[in-house]
This record gives sequence, structure tokens and C-alpha cells, in this order.
Amino acid sequence: MDRGFENAQIMQWLSPQSLDMKHYDLLSLRFEGVGDWFLKTSEFRQWRGGQGGAHKAVLFCSGNPGVGKTYLK
Repeated sequence: MDRGFENAQIMQWLSPQSLDMKHYDLLSLRFEGVGDWFLKTSEFRQWRGGQGGAHKAVLFCSGNPGVGKTYLK
């Protein structure tokens, strides 16, 4: 079985809503400036810019439900 097709089926099973639509729905609910403090940190900038091997790293944002992780832009 084609891995791409299999992955798409799994994603559809996990969340029947289109990922694009979900992204735009959440984006429309975002308040201006949410998370800007985080996006301006040197650690985030280094990770985003791929400095120091950061291009191989995974960004993992942990936190309690409802604290705003979904709304970071």
C-alpha cells in the first residue's frame, strides 16, 4: 500500500475535518499579539532559522489545555 495514501487515511480517521480548514478556522479566532513574546525569543529565532543544528530539532510546546498553544502564529 502507498505510504502517502495510508498516512492520508490515518489523518482523516484522526480528524475528519480538513487540516487546511481547521487551520483557517483557528487563525480566524486568533487575537493579535498572542504569543508574540515567545516568537521573539532568541531560542525560537535560532530554532526557526536552523542555527546550531536546530533544523533537525522538533519544536514541542507543552502546557495545560486552554493556555493558547493552538493560537501561536
